[in-house]
Amino acid sequence: MAHPFQLGFQDAMSPIMEELLHFHDHTLMIVFLISTLVLYIITLMMTTKLTYTNTMNAQEVEMIWTILPAIVLITIALPSLRVLYLMDEISNPHLTIKAMGHQWYWTYEYTDYENLEFDSYMIPTQDLPNGHFRLLEVDHRMVMPMESPIRMLISAEDVLHSWAVPSLGVKADAVPGRLNQSTFIITRPGVFYGQCSEICGANHSFMPIVVESVPLKHFENWSSLMLS
Repeated sequence: MAHPFQLGFQDAMSPIMEELLHFHDHTLMIVFLISTLVLYIITLMMTTKLTYTNTMNAQEVEMIWTILPAIVLITIALPSLRVLYLMDEISNPHLTIKAMGHQWYWTYEYTDYENLEFDSYMIPTQDLPNGHFRLLEVDHRMVMPMESPIRMLISAEDVLHSWAVPSLGVKADAVPGRLNQSTFIITRPGVFYGQCSEICGANHSFMPIVVESVPLKHFENWSSLMLS
């Protein structure tokens, strides 16, 4: 989860988030090099006393400042397209979960099971157990098996919401009357926090998302307990 004064991303807990971090570092390095070059040219122009006022055109310079940006855009676009294709649909997900946004809580339905559905509300500060995070903990966590392809179907009952878990690299709008889809694989056990990322009313800040990743055997025990 995020920490105070944190400048970077959260640790990646899914292959998609790892790819997004690599793409971010790749793009940031290109931006840094471009900024350094521009600052160097500006400094050079402000400090040099060498001028040539008779220059009317320079075909070579114009070709350079046309070709170089095109090359830069290609070096950014190709990795971006790769990540977009990797984020596309998984052909055979092991588990499908439907998340429905409400004002101001989430409802989760495990569509591969019969009658496995529950609401997830934020725990008020006065009821929060010791050691839990204020404004982030919920009464019913969404439990998922680790190292299994998961498909999320995301929609809303009333207004626009957004289901987002940064450490998993997932953010999808919840639109009333429409199903959006997102897929991911959680690579390790743990508890991952997210929040609604679309302003949805007065209590928008009070509808957190908590994903608990467990081994498959523990998930089967949890699902059996929920169904009993």
